[in-house]
Amino acid sequence: MMLRLITTFVLTGLLFGSLGTMRAQEKEHGTVIGDAMMYVSPDVQSQRVGLASRGRDVFLMCRSNIDGKPWAHVLVVVETGLETGTPSNREVSGWADARLFITTSTPNGDQIIFGEAEDSERQADLGTRRHALEDAMRLYYRLQEYFPKSPLAGEAYWRAADLRWQLEKSGVLMRPSATEMSPDAREQIDDETMHDMMKKFPGTRWAQLGDYDLIDNKLCGSWKDEAKCPEKESQLYERYAHDHPQSPKAAEALYNAAWRQGALVEIYKRDNERDKSEKARRRGIEIAQELATRYPEGDWKPRALSLIFSLQQGLPTYTAGQGGFGKNPER
Repeated sequence: MMLRLITTFVLTGLLFGSLGTMRAQEKEHGTVIGDAMMYVSPDVQSQRVGLASRGRDVFLMCRSNIDGKPWAHVLVVVETGLETGTPSNREVSGWADARLFITTSTPNGDQIIFGEAEDSERQADLGTRRHALEDAMRLYYRLQEYFPKSPLAGEAYWRAADLRWQLEKSGVLMRPSATEMSPDAREQIDDETMHDMMKKFPGTRWAQLGDYDLIDNKLCGSWKDEAKCPEKESQLYERYAHDHPQSPKAAEALYNAAWRQGALVEIYKRDNERDKSEKARRRGIEIAQELATRYPEGDWKPRALSLIFSLQQGLPTYTAGQGGFGKNPER
């Protein structure tokens, strides 16, 4: 429960919690690209009032240069209570190192924010900095918020939405309901951000990638080795590939569809439904051949050919208990 509360807070209040629009008309609007300690006065010996971490929504009220160091008087949203499980937002004003703030007037501000977000993602992958993934998510979101006409805006919003999706998904997978067969029996991944991204950038590769993520909410938690789940999911993935043939995920979707047909071969065979098993075998080969023909680049063609070989030779491609949300090997 505490994990869910903290995750929800990080993904909503911290991501979208912006300061008042009235202030936005009067001050420089920006964000933080590095943890910025805030002080009561422009002096590191003065009392600390808070920490502005990466991706926070910030208004710069004034700038000053004292003893050769640039300072900025800022108003920022910070969070408290994450460790106790009672997180909350509060607005804090103070003085901080002005070099850590990027505003809408900063030259190449969009590229700087994007670069810092990518760096945070890498640190998250390496596990070298706590909350780096949340930092990256906020930075990407701020880019498209502050620089909506930037050529990076679409990709940045996609990355923000996808990171939020993956964080939410990890939380959903930790719940007992994640193993329920029906996707309606578990808490759904919040799709509001993803839909907003797709609405802002319709017809783009980013919207197509968003459509692919949305399939997660339609997958069975556990197949329980019954045929209806892989039957439905194979259709979902094949339809996606045909509706979005230019999507970066089209090849993966076809593989997912073919792999599920391979699973059906074994499930039907176990249930002594030989005709259905043979039909699934032929269908799996057809889809995999389509994949190998349409997407010859990368590793999807070799994987498709390997799957075809197994299906032709009667080698099992699925073992009992392997299918379900978050468990399938190709995902």
